[in-house]
Amino acid sequence: MNNDRLVPALWTTMKSYTKEQFFKDLISGIIVAIIALPLSIALALASGVGPEEGIYTAIIAGFLISAFGGSRVQIAGPTAAFATIVAGIVARNGMSGLALATIFAGILLIVMGVLRLGSLIRFIPYTITTGFTAGIAATIFIGQIKDFLGLTFPKGTVTIETLDKVRAISNNIKTFNSQALIVGLVSLAVLIVWPYIPKIGEKIPASLIAVFVGIGMVSGLNMRVNTIGDLYTIGRNLPTLHVPTITVDSLRDAASNGFTIAILAAIESLLSCVVADSMINAHHRSNQELIAQGLGNIGSAFFGGIPATGAIARTAANIKNGGRTPIAGIVHSITLILMLVVLMPYAALIPMPTIAAILFIVAYNMCGWRTFVHLSKTAPKSDIIVLIVTFALTVCFDLVVAIGVGIVLACVLLMKRMADEAELIGWEYYNQDSDPDDIEHKHVPQHVRVYEISGPMFFGAADLISQMSLKDYTKVLVIRMRAVPALDATAMHSLEILHERCQHAGVSMVFSHVNDQPMRTMKKAGFVEKIGAENFCAHIDDALVRASEIE
Repeated sequence: MNNDRLVPALWTTMKSYTKEQFFKDLISGIIVAIIALPLSIALALASGVGPEEGIYTAIIAGFLISAFGGSRVQIAGPTAAFATIVAGIVARNGMSGLALATIFAGILLIVMGVLRLGSLIRFIPYTITTGFTAGIAATIFIGQIKDFLGLTFPKGTVTIETLDKVRAISNNIKTFNSQALIVGLVSLAVLIVWPYIPKIGEKIPASLIAVFVGIGMVSGLNMRVNTIGDLYTIGRNLPTLHVPTITVDSLRDAASNGFTIAILAAIESLLSCVVADSMINAHHRSNQELIAQGLGNIGSAFFGGIPATGAIARTAANIKNGGRTPIAGIVHSITLILMLVVLMPYAALIPMPTIAAILFIVAYNMCGWRTFVHLSKTAPKSDIIVLIVTFALTVCFDLVVAIGVGIVLACVLLMKRMADEAELIGWEYYNQDSDPDDIEHKHVPQHVRVYEISGPMFFGAADLISQMSLKDYTKVLVIRMRAVPALDATAMHSLEILHERCQHAGVSMVFSHVNDQPMRTMKKAGFVEKIGAENFCAHIDDALVRASEIE
């Protein structure tokens, strides 16, 4: 699939669409809708809006992004990444201010797609995305402690910022409700244990079972626990057109808030596309995906929804259940309309501690703590600094500050790293024919494929690694790194992904002339151990001999 073409994936997949694939997409779309229903409600409540707004977002944005997106399998809707940002905007500017900001973000995303800026995602370092994702997860977790413990805050308590929430929880911990905690703990146990139950655990979403268990406990045992119906008015109305009120002040706020939403939507959606590509061995159209994200967010705003983006978990569920075209995403939206009309009034019975438990699991799944710890132990010191600073700023301030400071810090530390690696040496002119080490002068067996990387491998150039292709007959991939002075965590992550790709294809990897700093990074990350020390050679001749020994 050509990454630069501004053509929806739906149009191209329809050319070879079959009845068999339609039934697979139909089943997958229905299953994903069942998964999306409780998640959309939970994420809407975490965002400071009503439960219907979450469903509206999944319906409208989910449909438009599937219909016009650049990915075959992307499922879009409300996601945890937006929860704290949306809650802050709603608290300060109301739903009208959120709608204006979302429309502004949608227009900006469309412009980014038309200008073909989708490839700029590679300039966001891996350490920054890991840091702010973990930070968002932490803020979601903190935000749900109140409902999980059944705490009561005095009227007028300000809890917009994360630190405000921590302070309010600390000051009101004596209002703890033991019955709410019991419901929350039981719901959490169901969410953790259910997926491991043979046969049915994978087929029925754990969040749906937790909702039924929570309702059964509170309604059946007459427990004194807040439900959604106690705090919100629940209806079964279909989405209707909402035109936001426009003033000079609201436009100024919409511009800054919309920029934040657009950047986060672009990052999240394209990261989700990359994950999906690796699962189905395909390539998405990043620029077309940005346009679809823009259309989806504009549509969501005009029909009472909140910001939306690609949802990695729901996209993975779609792939796992056989969805391979955008039809699955469209079916998911249509199914949610039917659920809205039939099931929405019953959402009033869902206990708030159950919603908190669902969001605890969402936060855990998105935090990537294993990756965070791995990077903290193995990445170069400069990358660790960027990681921790981005995480801390996301929790203590907001995402704009975190990403802005993170990128500036990453650039400064990168320049320092390049300066530290620079050296002045004498050299003589030669042409290609006189270079004895040129690959043209080497005998390369047919089952061996050789790539040479030149220049520092940092977050801006790490995507070059993903461009390495393998032939059907390739058995060994030789990577020559004599001209690579430095390797950062993002490039290291790309090499790890390449290694997984090679393992899946049955291809061995051999490295030639890895310099000191890249070798230190590889050893610290445990990469040398994965590949095998015998597959790291000092010279290209040694690497080719080693490759010829591998069949």
